[in-house]
Amino acid sequence: MTLEMLGQLFGGIGLFLLGMQLLTNGLKQAAGRSLKATLENATGSLLRGVLSGALITALVQSSSAVTVATLGFVNAGLLSLAQSVSIIYGSNIGTTMVGWLVALIGFKFKISAFALPLIGMGMVLRVSGGNSRRAYIGTALAGFGIFFIGLDFLRTGFDGLSASIPLAELGAGPLALALFVLAGIVLTFLMQASAAVIAIALSLVHTDSISLAAAAALVIGANVGTTTTALLASIGATPNARRISAAHVLFNLLTGLVGLLLLMALAGTLDRLDPARFDLVTMLALFHTLFNIVGVLLMWPLTDRMVNFLKKRFRTQEERESSPRYLDNNIITTPSLAVEAINMELARVSRICSRMSREAISAERGASERLQQQYESTGQLISRIVAFNQELARQNLNVEISETLPVSLRVARYLSEMARLAARLPEYYPVFEQLEDSGIRSSVHDYQQAVIHLIDACEVSEDRAIQGYEAHQMKREMEREYQHLKSNLLNQTLSSQLTPADSVTLLDALSHIHRLAEQAEKASRYWSSTTPVQHRAALLEPE
Repeated sequence: MTLEMLGQLFGGIGLFLLGMQLLTNGLKQAAGRSLKATLENATGSLLRGVLSGALITALVQSSSAVTVATLGFVNAGLLSLAQSVSIIYGSNIGTTMVGWLVALIGFKFKISAFALPLIGMGMVLRVSGGNSRRAYIGTALAGFGIFFIGLDFLRTGFDGLSASIPLAELGAGPLALALFVLAGIVLTFLMQASAAVIAIALSLVHTDSISLAAAAALVIGANVGTTTTALLASIGATPNARRISAAHVLFNLLTGLVGLLLLMALAGTLDRLDPARFDLVTMLALFHTLFNIVGVLLMWPLTDRMVNFLKKRFRTQEERESSPRYLDNNIITTPSLAVEAINMELARVSRICSRMSREAISAERGASERLQQQYESTGQLISRIVAFNQELARQNLNVEISETLPVSLRVARYLSEMARLAARLPEYYPVFEQLEDSGIRSSVHDYQQAVIHLIDACEVSEDRAIQGYEAHQMKREMEREYQHLKSNLLNQTLSSQLTPADSVTLLDALSHIHRLAEQAEKASRYWSSTTPVQHRAALLEPE
């Protein structure tokens, strides 16, 4: 391989990637809200999602852009995981449009006859369009022209490749096909563009540098190689992003496996095709499309199972905590068991809220986002407890069990308020950080510790029916500290040691913490009444 040939290959790949980037960016910006509207319309059915994904990817020529947009809609709650999976299916079919463009246009006409005018026209629109849609269309046209210029350099570079590197002599056996699949994966990972690898495969076939079966294996590798981008993007991402990436990986691996098995069965037939009668480049583009469609057809009946499997994976602590652990609709018809389940679930919520409160009182600014997420998941769990309580109330209950249900709702309300107050407490962190008087800072710290000790004592547990006398004593002590601290702050405000604004904010913050402690104590006090008397008596009996 000469230095000139090597330069043409590298330059061709660079121009091809540049053209693809300009084409994709221009089409995305020109589409504007159309991408959003099309994705929103994809929520109707699995078939509509596949068609939408294929159409959008074919238009913008970037499955990554479609995947990112889909992820945003999932996180915003506009698309379910199942709907996003269907769009990914379609996106894989849409990426095959690159192969058809190359096969039907790239090797049929003299490139400069239409590529150079496209670049010129595109730049005129780009320069004269400002920030309008016309300018973005100009960028896409220029990219389209550069795309084919790069393809022409690739074709020229590969013309003499077979004489320098006899790739065709590797044959089409299982080992050779596996090597070409691996090469496709590696090249896609390095260039982060499966379209470039597909163009290389088509160019190699066009110049007779490799057999059709080997080029098909290279295309399969490019298809599987796109999963590396999804895997890299999922590192440190949200659970939904990881689920969508996992769905992408599962689908592409299955599609690649199907394509490889199909190729092994047809390799001999493909290599015997007469180039004079069959357009091998078009056959390769057709093979790329067919095995992606077959992959979608195979995954179609498995989609619901895959989605259910993924929903149970990559879950955050908040998502796990938002799911009830003891509530089960099967025990609704057995009220005594249902009441105990509510009791244990409330105890679990109490432990979560106690943990949140301790963290909120003692944490730094970085806890704000985490506490908000915990508050939202706790709200979901409490909503499920309330719904279960309502369903139980519709059953034929005795008086004793009926009396416990309103108490359960009261405890749930106290715990919900506890979580809300804990999530809001970071708003007051600045006022605590700005305290300059060491005496005030020490008094505030002592009060915070007293509240934490009270919350620890009030944390309910399903293995004890009545909270102890210790919690009551701690509350009285905490109340004395609170009143004493308030008096000191008011006196220091009068003596101008605190500005009126700082005094009001600090008193609000302390009142916030005080209310948090009160909710914890009330939840603890009423919790013991959420089970029937007989059950409470059994818990109180000495072992």
